[in-house]
Amino acid sequence: MARIDKIEVVEKEILWADRKRILGMPISFTRYSIDEERLYVKKGLLRTELNEILLYRILDVRSTQTLWQRIFGVGTLTLYSADQSCPQLLLKNIKRPEKLHRYLSDVIEKNRQSKGIAGREIVGMAAMRPGPMPDHDHPENLPDDLPEPPEDCGCHEEQ
Repeated sequence: MARIDKIEVVEKEILWADRKRILGMPISFTRYSIDEERLYVKKGLLRTELNEILLYRILDVRSTQTLWQRIFGVGTLTLYSADQSCPQLLLKNIKRPEKLHRYLSDVIEKNRQSKGIAGREIVGMAAMRPGPMPDHDHPENLPDDLPEPPEDCGCHEEQ
């Protein structure tokens, strides 16, 4: 049996990284990053929590900006995924949300193509979880009553 300190972990290139911003400044302890295959959310200072989602499992991306977020140049991305433990993930108060929305959509699609996964296979995986499915042909028609993720998944932050 191999000791854990002997296991070699290959670090992947980070394609995008940012922090949750407060008043437009990156002074929080919530960090977001994307590599070739995964999106990571790391929260906390003394007690840290790391959550990851495989990119090909992300079904839809929605970006929103309140007036205050627009003033400070930030916004929120909501990711809907086929992940059973965290079907909805918020990337709150990130810089240039529209640009990241387009970039993330492209990275997700390239990731699916490289793995040979068709969109209908992903929708089929998500259909196994309870609750309404988003309409992928019209992302603006997403239902507002999507099921809430379990409280312990770390997907949502306190308001």
